[in-house]
Amino acid sequence: MGFLEDYTHTLNPYGGCAFGCTYCYVRGMPVAAFREEAWGTWVDVKQGAGELLRRELARAAAKGPVRIFMSSSTDPYQPAEYREQVTRSLLEAMAEMPPDFLLVQTRSPLVTRDIDLLLRMGSRVRVSMTIETDLEAVRRVFSPAAPPIAARLKALARLKEAGVPVQAAVAPVLPSSERLPALLRPVTDRVVIDDYEMGDGSGGRRTRRLGLEPMYAQLGMTEWYSPHSWRIVYDRLRACYREDELKISRSGFAP
Repeated sequence: MGFLEDYTHTLNPYGGCAFGCTYCYVRGMPVAAFREEAWGTWVDVKQGAGELLRRELARAAAKGPVRIFMSSSTDPYQPAEYREQVTRSLLEAMAEMPPDFLLVQTRSPLVTRDIDLLLRMGSRVRVSMTIETDLEAVRRVFSPAAPPIAARLKALARLKEAGVPVQAAVAPVLPSSERLPALLRPVTDRVVIDDYEMGDGSGGRRTRRLGLEPMYAQLGMTEWYSPHSWRIVYDRLRACYREDELKISRSGFAP
């Protein structure tokens, strides 16, 4: 994840992720590779994270700009957040002492619960909602435990209406239809496109080790398993978006 170079800190409220997406590069990293349980079946809750962050923010701010990516190896709004509210405690701390910039990367509509705190950070925050496809049949194959696409689009609409800066992250690019741009245009003025080659921090090597190609074959969409498939989506989006509203990989996640 080369785009993390644009940030001074990453913030992961949880270890592991119950969404367990098949294409997640974290599956092949030490945090997951050395666990006996399968990825998606375990979650570690970081207790006391809010108070710890308050102390760390004060120290970090004294040294220079603070730019936070939340989260790089988990979803901050996975199901455990309904009960544990670790992410909300972190946002409470940041609302009191805002970093220079916070990117909230999620695929969960639960993020709308925290609109009150997000608004307190004004232009210093951006919510990036993963919408890697508009096809539920595709989502059910690649990320069956993740929230439905329609719910994510509705969440983006709520955030935008409330005045929270938002973007859609077509990341990674999965097979989608020609209607994707028309679905995104009403709910966000900014879209970032990323794929396995650009986005897994290893030129696609980590992702290739996950053995995803059979899933494309299962769907009869092997033509999408290509380092050039992102161009299909980009060209379609250009019909609804200006070039300055479309970002590619790292540039779309930068502050």
